[in-house]
Amino acid sequence: MRENKRIRSFEDLEVYQASYKVMLIAYKEIIPKLPKQEDYDLKSQLRRSVKAIPRLIAEGHSKRHQKKGFQKYIDDALTESNETIVSLSQARDLYSAYIINVKLCEELIDKYDKISRQLYNLALAWDRFNLRNRKTIDDSSYATD
Repeated sequence: MRENKRIRSFEDLEVYQASYKVMLIAYKEIIPKLPKQEDYDLKSQLRRSVKAIPRLIAEGHSKRHQKKGFQKYIDDALTESNETIVSLSQARDLYSAYIINVKLCEELIDKYDKISRQLYNLALAWDRFNLRNRKTIDDSSYATD
């Protein structure tokens, strides 16, 4: 059984840790191996999507006090994760013959699939948590002193 740890920062979220770790692998091992003709297409898109996932999780965590803030960013991170799976699949299928490590691509696809499931489950858990345990602040009524 998993121990419930207090979440003090976005860095405490397992999904953040996993997405950051695989982002580094994709950025160092897959993206540079794509051909020059993909600089402004697949390479650029993959570069943006792998970096977006941990960023969105971090941004969302900072908006967790808002009624829909955290949820929106987690949904966006899930979108980027699924997009990354498609891009990695394209890289594998288009360039497997000579430049892309197919085994590594498949491992990363599996890891992003797990990240997508974690994000989905986090969104569901957050929604249940808000309904049961929290009074959230509506953005329009939030005042700062």
